[in-house]
Amino acid sequence: MNDFAASTPQTEAPQISAEDLAAIHRAKLLLENPGFAAKLASHIGAPLERGFTRLPKNWTTAIQKASHAALWRALSVAVRSMSKKPRDEHSDMTHKVMVGATGWIGGAFGLAALAIELPVSTTIMLRSIADIARDEGHDIDNMSIRLSCLEVFALGGPGKSDDASENGYWIVRAALSKAISEAAAYVTERGILEKTAPAMVHLVATIASRFGVVISEQAAAKAIPIIGAVAGSTINVLFMDHFQNMARGHFIVKRLESKYGSQTVMETYKTLAVPVKRLPESTQRVE
Repeated sequence: MNDFAASTPQTEAPQISAEDLAAIHRAKLLLENPGFAAKLASHIGAPLERGFTRLPKNWTTAIQKASHAALWRALSVAVRSMSKKPRDEHSDMTHKVMVGATGWIGGAFGLAALAIELPVSTTIMLRSIADIARDEGHDIDNMSIRLSCLEVFALGGPGKSDDASENGYWIVRAALSKAISEAAAYVTERGILEKTAPAMVHLVATIASRFGVVISEQAAAKAIPIIGAVAGSTINVLFMDHFQNMARGHFIVKRLESKYGSQTVMETYKTLAVPVKRLPESTQRVE
């Protein structure tokens, strides 16, 4: 036997505790089920296709512009400052009430209000996401963590391509990893946000390509007849609930990555089975 090989300690992946294994399982349940469209379908009782047919012809352009504007505003908030006050145990509900109020406006005035409503509701959601990140032990002073809050808006869409069997969460993480690291390095070095900086443009465009899908579903639901202001508020609460779940799962994973390493957490995550509930009656399971 080679003396060097015999004397070199063999490194092994750290053993994940039962508590942390349960946390990874919870994270997967949150991140993989269900999609925003499925949540809408189970609450409003109407197919989104009906809403899509009632949107104006230029709705795609309008939603794209609104999504980019909302993300730029959220990015500006993330770069400039994030609240350092202790998380209120009722903050999740407080933020839902706030976006519910903006949803009332959106439901009352329709797609025309999207450009006003979306940047406000997205900023409120970012605050809630930051609260959750802090609650999971992350340092909001760290620019990478702030931008990881923005990363949450890319999770949970667009539908079928994000099935748990495809490990959509890790695909999105991989796609955004370079964009986030470059943006964080740029802001840390310059100390300011420049909208024309390639790193910033790339980050927002990458997130917007997925965030816009969820916004389209939200807008389509509000376009369904008789939805109105009250249901518009409910849709926004579902919107907030969806991204709060994404944030909780995301920052559980990131917390455990710092403890066990990304590869160990990812491999463990992929082995866990979760029920898939794309539609309320579904009982399909995946490995």
